[in-house]
Amino acid sequence: MNVPEDLLYAQNHEWVKRQDDGTLLVGITDFAQDALGDVVFVDLPDVGRELGSGEPFGEIESTKSVSDIYSPTNGEVVAVNENLEDTPELVNQDPYGDGWMICLRPTPDASLDHLMDAAAYKEHSAE
Repeated sequence: MNVPEDLLYAQNHEWVKRQDDGTLLVGITDFAQDALGDVVFVDLPDVGRELGSGEPFGEIESTKSVSDIYSPTNGEVVAVNENLEDTPELVNQDPYGDGWMICLRPTPDASLDHLMDAAAYKEHSAE
């Protein structure tokens, strides 16, 4: 299982990467994409949508199941990965790179304190 050290992780298996401009890239982890199997469809929110922490913002459909994807914190969607519309398998091929899902601009009250570092996420995923 690939768990990059420079990311933060949610209990629902989303990852968060802080960008230099203060925004947050969000996707699902290698563990999650592996558990889902072959991803065939990703439904993402519209740019401009306001999200609350823990709120479902989209769905990911695989050959095995359909699962919600959750926002790791409060923020506004400032970009979505439009490549996933035509090539949802990018989530399987490169979950921490080309398979990213949304970019959030966190609200002033947004917190990332509840997210796990790589070591804690590895332990959480092993349970």
